[in-house]
Amino acid sequence: QEGPQPKRESAIELHGDEEIIEVIDLNDVETGPDDLADDLEDVDFEDAGNADDADDNEGWETEDEMDAEAEQDDSELTFSKHTGSVFCVSLDPATNSLAVTGGEDDKAYVWRVSDGEVLLECTGHKDSVTCAVFSHDSSLVASGDMSGMIKVWKVETKEEIWSFEVGDLEWLEWHPCAPVLLAGTDDGNVWMWKIPAGDCKTFPSSACQATSGKVLPDGKRAIVGYEDGTVRVWDLKQGNAVHIIKGQDGHQGALTCLACNKDGSLVLTGSVDGCAKLINTATGKVVGAFSVDGGKAKGSKEEEDSNSVESVGFCNILPLIAVAYLDGTLAIYDLSTQVLRHRCQHEAGIVHLQWEDSSSLVSTCSLDGALRFWDARSGNMVSEYHGHTAEILDFTINREGSLAITASGDNQVKVFCLQRPDR
Repeated sequence: QEGPQPKRESAIELHGDEEIIEVIDLNDVETGPDDLADDLEDVDFEDAGNADDADDNEGWETEDEMDAEAEQDDSELTFSKHTGSVFCVSLDPATNSLAVTGGEDDKAYVWRVSDGEVLLECTGHKDSVTCAVFSHDSSLVASGDMSGMIKVWKVETKEEIWSFEVGDLEWLEWHPCAPVLLAGTDDGNVWMWKIPAGDCKTFPSSACQATSGKVLPDGKRAIVGYEDGTVRVWDLKQGNAVHIIKGQDGHQGALTCLACNKDGSLVLTGSVDGCAKLINTATGKVVGAFSVDGGKAKGSKEEEDSNSVESVGFCNILPLIAVAYLDGTLAIYDLSTQVLRHRCQHEAGIVHLQWEDSSSLVSTCSLDGALRFWDARSGNMVSEYHGHTAEILDFTINREGSLAITASGDNQVKVFCLQRPDR
């Protein structure tokens, strides 16, 4: 029966209804047109889908599941002003009521989290805006693009008050208690400026990227990780490196992420070498090393062989740390014994993790576009939120732990209300 069907349709298109019988007669000598009509009557077209279902159940199911997932949107609000992937999002520290997002469309937007209203459009960038952050008092916002153009805007007056160009930008961070901006670049430099005066200091190092950096809570030192695996603790006032961590104790590959505990006495670093290291910032000593693949990647020169660490963080209320890996493993370690407590497995690679400010919940976003919350005490997933149709590239959670804001490769930023039974 299937043979003549396409021809039958073409006959209708070409010659109108009268020709159908001729075409069938020519092609189907054994079966007369009447028999064919009877045969067709026996087919219940409404059930055709189910017949296929039986043959290839799994294939159909996954497509349905994918459709269902694409349709599921748990978000309260979607910000869709960006016309390309959204790479970064952060909240204003003073009130947590404003978000700034940066994207592939060479723009950053400052907008209200409650209704998505744009307060400021940061224009004039030459490349994707990969860094966008508020100053400690939320009065200023800095936006930086990949090519190294950095701009600072006054939120209240919506005006650009400062701009500067550096080499290709890797990271941008405000000082925790002063209008001072720091940036790390491709050529290995770390820059520090007073804003808006522009007084400048640089912290040079060997010609390899300063891939990640953070000002410690004391505001006097910064910790910077480099592409060659080196970690330096810089004295911001004196301009010298107080500690340089490299060699056998250090990382064997580029740094990807770092985080410090609340008082800045300890720093966690992550690298493409598949290891996370715990560093005492006072002594510069490596006091712990964490990896999940049981040494499979140790000594291997191929970065591809090892399972890159993508994000790290300290729990504020319990002696726990979290390490997120590209293979989708979220590992929870006991800080004091350095024992692996839990392995929380994701289907897709983890991009970023964040601990809640005052609980033992840690959240992750991953390449499958979902946001998940895990209880670090039990290792169980507490909740998950869907709505994006592409990977989540960055996210942040407000202080109360009541809202999450996610930035995605689907050009959208979403605000999720976090409702949990324990509240």
